[in-house]
Amino acid sequence: MKTRDMLLIALFAALTAVGGFLNIPTPTVPFSLQFLFCAYAGVLLGSRNALLSQLLYLAIGLIGVPVFTKGGGIGYVLQPSFGFLLGFAICAFIIGFIVERASKPGILRISAAVLLGLVSTYVIGALYLYLITNYLAAPGNEIDFRTAVAWGVTPFIVFDLIKAAIVSVTSIKILPVLRRFF
Repeated sequence: MKTRDMLLIALFAALTAVGGFLNIPTPTVPFSLQFLFCAYAGVLLGSRNALLSQLLYLAIGLIGVPVFTKGGGIGYVLQPSFGFLLGFAICAFIIGFIVERASKPGILRISAAVLLGLVSTYVIGALYLYLITNYLAAPGNEIDFRTAVAWGVTPFIVFDLIKAAIVSVTSIKILPVLRRFF
């Protein structure tokens, strides 16, 4: 792996962590800018390096560095919102995979990639929220999948679509410049 790739992977892991600190707390899943940086990682780094950046972010948090919105450590896997963090890794890979397949990706391809990545984050996150709440939480706190979606997805759709649009529009200008230099 080239030094440049390692630096970019580390940079996007750090940006995702910073995005977690820029948040508005809610009872289940906080509003944050993590998806924004995850999506940029996918568009700008390609599937492999974007995935590695998000896995690095997860590894740093799971070893105990408090880079997640509510801290860090291996116990964080029991947080109902942890599935969304897992979803970021898949999201970054999907976006990178779709974008890197085009020699000159346009707004439609990038937008579609970012939206598919967002949907994958929502699916993984809501499913994890459902499973943790139903099988590891105190008895009597069970929820149905519709409630998991209502708590972990619905409040965030508009905000995340705005972030997806920002990534799609700005990437059209950034990608050609990066491809020229790298």
